[in-house]
Amino acid sequence: MKLFLPRIEISLSQIQANAQVLCDLYSRKGISLMGVSKAVLGEPAIAEAMIRGGVRFIADSRIENIQRMKKAGISARLVLLRTALSQAESVIESADISLNTEIETLQRLSYYAEAYRKIHRVIIMVELGDLREGVMPCDLVQFIRTALLIPYIKIIGIGCNLACYGGIKPSSKNMRMLSDLTEIVENEFNITLEVVSGGNSANYEWYNSDHTNGKINNLRIGESILLGCETVNRQPIPGLHTHAFQLVAEVIESKQKPSLPFGERCQDAFGTVPNQAPEIQDRGIRQRAIIALGRQDILTSGLKSNDRLKILGSSSDHTILDSQNHSFQIGDEVSFSLDYGGLLSAMTSPFISKQFVDPQRHTVMVPSPAMFRLPAKA
Repeated sequence: MKLFLPRIEISLSQIQANAQVLCDLYSRKGISLMGVSKAVLGEPAIAEAMIRGGVRFIADSRIENIQRMKKAGISARLVLLRTALSQAESVIESADISLNTEIETLQRLSYYAEAYRKIHRVIIMVELGDLREGVMPCDLVQFIRTALLIPYIKIIGIGCNLACYGGIKPSSKNMRMLSDLTEIVENEFNITLEVVSGGNSANYEWYNSDHTNGKINNLRIGESILLGCETVNRQPIPGLHTHAFQLVAEVIESKQKPSLPFGERCQDAFGTVPNQAPEIQDRGIRQRAIIALGRQDILTSGLKSNDRLKILGSSSDHTILDSQNHSFQIGDEVSFSLDYGGLLSAMTSPFISKQFVDPQRHTVMVPSPAMFRLPAKA
């Protein structure tokens, strides 16, 4: 079978194993997991691997990904992490649950829920310091009082987001605040919140250090399942696979060249001027390789060499490597591990094909959509 390049090789068995280890770990304190699929473009095969590992929900921030998974018959409840007013009808059609912070959006969801004869379930997000999305704690009771009057909308929980925009880590203090807010809401309105979602892959350290999780019974986990690490310090989690995704690219040039550009320098292709550009060291004549991969394909800063290759830089279409200690030939393959930004961009790129490889499964190649584009007419 032809192997496309560049490609990302995906081990579904490792993703499933990671999900199972994490589900087993967090369930010891009664915490269920939403498997977050936004970094993998809502790929149904990866969502199914998470479900086989024990996750109860699949969550994504793009309605298009939710629609893709729904069409593929994903069995878990589908949760939309980012609700836009303009997409309200699609949310009612495709998502089982959505995260919300605006009364106007809930009213629009209600309008379409009535039209589709559905009760739409929502989780209200609370702002606990990271300053991404959330109702301010002092406004939460009044917000929920208003929301409870909106027909066809059922509030099933509250949640918070941390360690994202502001980099505020989950701590005993902010997790206790979320638990306290849960109790206030439940007592004020005589309701029981099914879901209290305390955060994401950054909550691993809090989970291990805290004596109790209070009311928190859910986390939204993406990176830990996919890449095997927590996201406060980006350290591997014991027992998890950290190489479920491998990016493979082709060597298209291998030559000895000076290590220092020569001639009068001006700004580069991305507008970086010489006095702002990273300093380039003169290391003499070096063996350099170019791979067919650039910034249009992937966030190249998210590549981590498996062969201790130094990545010198990249343009739109090329990434330049110092290959002094490697004898690359034209057509050779070079593999890289990925961080979260690299994974997100690689899975989103139409120029990188996706290949599922597992010892007990057939290899399945999913070519990039760009491979099937017709040439423009003359």
